[in-house]
Amino acid sequence: MRHGKKINHLGRKTAHRKAMLANMACSLIEHKRINTTVAKAKALKQFVEPLITKSKAENNLSTEKGTHNRRIVFKSLRDKNAITELFSVVSEKVGDRPGGYTRIIKLGNRLGDNADMAMIELVDFNGIYNADKPKKKTTRRSRRGSGAKTETPPVAVEAKTDSQTDAEVKADDSEE
Repeated sequence: MRHGKKINHLGRKTAHRKAMLANMACSLIEHKRINTTVAKAKALKQFVEPLITKSKAENNLSTEKGTHNRRIVFKSLRDKNAITELFSVVSEKVGDRPGGYTRIIKLGNRLGDNADMAMIELVDFNGIYNADKPKKKTTRRSRRGSGAKTETPPVAVEAKTDSQTDAEVKADDSEE
C-alpha cells in the first residue's frame, strides 16, 4: 500500500532531488519551456507552482513583505537571476490567473531508453495556444435578484445584390 506517499522520489536521494528540481525550475523560468521526462515534469509542476504563487502575491508591493517572499523563494531556487525574472516578468504575466501556471504536453518516447518524454511550459508564455482565444471579460454575476433582462432581437437586414444597387444608383442619377 502507498498510503501517505505523495512525493515521487525519482530514484534519487533527497539532496540530489532538491537540487535537480531547483535547477529545472530555474531553467523553466528562464526559458519558459523545457523538455524532460513525464515523471520529472509532474514533480517539477508540484515544485514550481507554489513558488509562482508566492511571486504574484499582492503583498509583494510593500518592501518588507516582498523581501520575505523573495527570501522564501530563494531558499528553494538558489538563483538570483531566476528570482528576478520570476518576480518581474512571470508574476506580471500570470497576475490574473488563479492557478495552473504550467502545462505538460506529452511528446512520445525517447530513442535511447524508451522513456516517456514531455514538454513542460508556462501557460501564459505560449503564443500558439493563446493566440486564438481572446481575453475573457470578467463579470460578476449574482444569484440574488438577477431580474429578467429584456433584449431586443436583432433586426434582419435585406441583402442587396449588385444589380439592385446599380439600378438604384441609376434612378438617383436620373432624378437629379
